[in-house]
Amino acid sequence: MTLFVGNPQTFPVTTAKTGTPPLFEIERSALVRTSPEIAYAVVSDLTRSGEWSAECTGGAWVAGTPGTVGAVFRGDNVRAEDVVAWAPVARGHWQTHAEVVAATPGREFGWAMRNGAGHRQESTWSFHLEPRDEGCLLAHRFRMGRATEGIVGITAEMDDEQRRRFFAEWGAKLAEDMAATVERIKAVLESGGEP
Repeated sequence: MTLFVGNPQTFPVTTAKTGTPPLFEIERSALVRTSPEIAYAVVSDLTRSGEWSAECTGGAWVAGTPGTVGAVFRGDNVRAEDVVAWAPVARGHWQTHAEVVAATPGREFGWAMRNGAGHRQESTWSFHLEPRDEGCLLAHRFRMGRATEGIVGITAEMDDEQRRRFFAEWGAKLAEDMAATVERIKAVLESGGEP
């Protein structure tokens, strides 16, 4: 896991543009006893996210052909009151919109979070699949280059030390959630939870 805390007055842009590290870059993986094609069919169905996500309870495809590049998914989410309790993060129920940015069956499925105006942000979630003799390696990745609209709002009133604390605690929360997500997907797939 890589965490970066930038200058408290500015946030870095992506590595590709400036050479500055991303705010977050996290990966969690597990070996799953199923084919990459079956795993892909399950993880690319974002309406099933409630079966494995720590926060996304499901949602609906609202634009485009479901599961294809350019399609937009509305995620229904819930977060407990005690998650990084001191910081002004969204709590209770809220919705997000994400645009599919990668859809290669059996290999990769990814989506970028949209801001309130409907533009893609540098906040990308993805699943990567690699064939193995025993099935496939399922890797769940998250990368945030430039701070999202939400992160800017959350950290706007924070001083330097609070920002460092927030990014450390938020990064640990993401890593823990992603590890649990991978294990839940593994359980679904290995118990016959096919598409």
